[in-house]
Amino acid sequence: YQTLTKLMPIVKHVCTSLGVGAHLERWGYNPASITELDWGQTDRVSDSLTLTAAPARHFSGRSFKRGQVLWSAFVLNVGDKRLFLGGDSGYGPHFAELGKQYGPFDLALLECGQYGRDWPNIHTFPNEIVMAAKDLKTEVLMPVHWGKFALAFHAWNGSIRELTELAGPANLRLTTPRIGEPVTLGKSLPNQRWW
Repeated sequence: YQTLTKLMPIVKHVCTSLGVGAHLERWGYNPASITELDWGQTDRVSDSLTLTAAPARHFSGRSFKRGQVLWSAFVLNVGDKRLFLGGDSGYGPHFAELGKQYGPFDLALLECGQYGRDWPNIHTFPNEIVMAAKDLKTEVLMPVHWGKFALAFHAWNGSIRELTELAGPANLRLTTPRIGEPVTLGKSLPNQRWW
């Protein structure tokens, strides 16, 4: 809430999942600036930018009331580049389906952390991230969703350490920028093991 309200003055347009718009409106966003997307729907943001909502395996909501809004991954087409913004998702056949329908991808941002045996279907394990990246047919993988919040029982850098060990034998190209470090496709990508 605090982040979204601070961003409000500089945000011109919001693309989000079905049902999320009501929250944004309640927090002060102009309804005309909000586009809600169902899985498979696309918003043409500009001549060179489209955003498509895609399936993910997770849930929405907190506490006792869940499933009131849709959760999504997104396919972002910017000029001639295609990016997969994975959000939270457990591994499943949807990754291969998305790779067939929208791939190959130049870059995939996939979550890499906060997984656990007790909730295997909503966050990906490091070995599953490799499989998801292969299913998506991505050229470069950027692991995200690690090193910040401690929600699981693994070390803060355990998931990235395991993923980097698995990526080499799988011929999977990683970029691992420090927080705030820019990543420019088509150039040398940050890949230091800084953790």
